[in-house]
Amino acid sequence: MFSKCRDFLSEVKMEMKKLSVPNRKETIASTSIVIITVFIIAFFLGIVDLGLSHVIETIIK
Repeated sequence: MFSKCRDFLSEVKMEMKKLSVPNRKETIASTSIVIITVFIIAFFLGIVDLGLSHVIETIIK
């Protein structure tokens, strides 16, 4: 039991050494891309929603 725990923790330690953390510039660039993409998709979905509401409103009348 303790052997498995020790093996697991040693593997975790080895994997943590392989980990690479992006620097500040890369993080800001990636975050900016994500935020811009979210706004573009939100705008697109808003336009689609408005269009579909007008279509449904026309059908209901």
